[in-house]
Amino acid sequence: QVQVAESGGGLVQAGGSLRLACTASGHTFINYYMGWFRRAPGKEREFVASIKGSIGGRTYADSVKDRFTISRDSAKNTVYLQMNSLKPEDTATYYCAASRTGTTFDYWGQGTQVAVSS
Repeated sequence: QVQVAESGGGLVQAGGSLRLACTASGHTFINYYMGWFRRAPGKEREFVASIKGSIGGRTYADSVKDRFTISRDSAKNTVYLQMNSLKPEDTATYYCAASRTGTTFDYWGQGTQVAVSS
């Protein structure tokens, strides 16, 4: 059973930074794409960033490009989302997810809340 769990959310002022972590278990970590998504209050869930398995290719949403960085530590089965220059519009519940294909994410965490004050 594949499981993922997020941590690291919190409250931060605009312009600040946070690092989210997602620890995965139950699968061969390096074979999976890992992604971050978010859902702001009253909005649809949206893609934030993803990282490919062994090669580590990264993809970002335009709204976070140059501010957020996704990385992975395969030895720890953990993927990180470093968020810099945070804006109030980044306020959302952030979810980590795992995928074999990079197209459909099948395994989801419970989410961690990020609030950015202006």
